[in-house]
Amino acid sequence: MAVLMEVKNLVTRFYTQEGIVYAVNDVSYNLQEGETLGIVGESGSGKSVHALSIMGLIPSPPGKVEGGEVIFRGRDLLKLKSEEMRLVRGAEVAMIFQDPMTSLNPVLTVGTQITEALKLHLGMSSSAANARAAELLDMVGIPDASKRLDNYPHQFSGGMRQRVMIAMALSCNPKLLIADEPTTALDVTIQAQIIELVKRLRDELRMAMIWITHDLGVVAGLADTIQVMYGGRIVERGPVKEVFSDPRHPYTLGLLKSLPRLDQNRKSSKLIQIEGAPPDMRYLPQGCSFAVRCPYKKDKCEVERPPLETIREAEGQHLGACWVDVREGEPQRG
Repeated sequence: MAVLMEVKNLVTRFYTQEGIVYAVNDVSYNLQEGETLGIVGESGSGKSVHALSIMGLIPSPPGKVEGGEVIFRGRDLLKLKSEEMRLVRGAEVAMIFQDPMTSLNPVLTVGTQITEALKLHLGMSSSAANARAAELLDMVGIPDASKRLDNYPHQFSGGMRQRVMIAMALSCNPKLLIADEPTTALDVTIQAQIIELVKRLRDELRMAMIWITHDLGVVAGLADTIQVMYGGRIVERGPVKEVFSDPRHPYTLGLLKSLPRLDQNRKSSKLIQIEGAPPDMRYLPQGCSFAVRCPYKKDKCEVERPPLETIREAEGQHLGACWVDVREGEPQRG
């Protein structure tokens, strides 16, 4: 597969009255055409801010993309002017946000909001755009699609609003879809329906996808590659099956141990929480950001930051950023 997008040394900061927030710190990775990348981590790990940086949606002030490159189909998105980026956003790279109620305009009908992108990016006439909008709503499973075009967002349930957001995101057949925790506000049954819908549409449209979540269970069934973020950095990355079966970073190991597993004996699979709290992103430590919570830490971990290096040359490299081999290291007690 060809590389669709290269993220190189991405750095994003927020300049607040309380100090500088080091939100994204030197993030680099490649995304292949048709690949689904799952990005996981606790709140504040830089998952969403990194995605908003790619999309050119960081509010300025107080935020600023300080450095790096995002090479998408031969162009650096970070160097595009706002008008150029507006033409990329929606047409080539689309995004589904966490809360559809705040992402949809409450005073415009759903039909108006979907057809706007079709007219802007594809140059469709009003009648053609309306027909395509009805087709999109039908594709995402909204009944009586042509009649619902005249409805406003508040006339849809939470799950249906998220389906509308998906229809809007896919309206121009983007090459890349970024989904930022799109099922968090929905109940479990609707979550499963939305995830199955996205998987089906991804396969039909053959697009690449970045799925941002804190739910490892979703990533296991959806993604090809998993990327674990902590303290605004990538701490582990690799093929989903390999990272789940052989995690190499203590944080990844901690996340997996806190996840209920159906394939293990109940008595031998006691859930273990990660002690402590995520770091204050204004005051990141000199060494590894996870060291203060890590049961495997050594003296070196607190003074020197480990680089993200290849652990194994697998089908899709397995990378990790840790000074300790968790398979051999003994967790410290007390």
